[in-house]
Amino acid sequence: MSIQSDRVDVADLQQRVRAVYRQVAQQPHLGYHFEMGRALAARLGYPSELLDLIPAEALESFAGVGYFLDLAAPQPGEQVLDLGSGSGTDSFAAAALVGPTGQVTGIDMTDAQLAKAERLRAAAKLDRVRFLDGQIEQLPVPDTSHDLVISNGVINLSADKAAVFAEAFRVLSPGGRLAIADIVSERALAESITCNAELWAACIGGAARIDDYLVTIEKAGLRIDTMRENITYAFLSGSARGATETYGIKSISLLAVKP
Repeated sequence: MSIQSDRVDVADLQQRVRAVYRQVAQQPHLGYHFEMGRALAARLGYPSELLDLIPAEALESFAGVGYFLDLAAPQPGEQVLDLGSGSGTDSFAAAALVGPTGQVTGIDMTDAQLAKAERLRAAAKLDRVRFLDGQIEQLPVPDTSHDLVISNGVINLSADKAAVFAEAFRVLSPGGRLAIADIVSERALAESITCNAELWAACIGGAARIDDYLVTIEKAGLRIDTMRENITYAFLSGSARGATETYGIKSISLLAVKP
């Protein structure tokens, strides 16, 4: 599932996404289409004892759309890859769960997010966490190098979701898991929305139809194990809520396994 360049300017899209999430990192208390922060994470299902282990500044910039770490079940010593790691909330949470013998790598393409996450990592002296500059369609890690791939509210921002899931398959070891939360739609979006880079950056314009999304995962070679709707997630702005009602835009969490 890819978006052709004649429908959306991919370079413009990436630029707009970087601009939005640069602000999310640097000015988390501004108004956005989406909710952010610790209160959101708690409502989505993150246990308070896990949130207590995450740097407060990372949580300020948390813009996830669901909880999935219970599905992922990270084990001590596992290698975890976080796609679109932002300011590090899920990377830090995963690091707490895999323990000192595990390793977590966060991938992000936004300079301010990477800088913030790295600053918080260094302050916490978390040697088992690292953050790399990269794009989720072309991951800078070797084949079969990770036990678990995670992502929260990011894959919808990609114009080439098939490439993202193919890369997840490539970097997972046999039996490895993909655990994600993301935004999807019940009905296909109008071209006026899918061609609007600003709406893509707001996590709306790139929402794939749920059936197509699941087929794309399976075509990458992954087997879907569990899926659930995150009914506590909602957009904030009027335009985002309008699109949600018109097209059935919603948040889901799922677990898929590499055979």
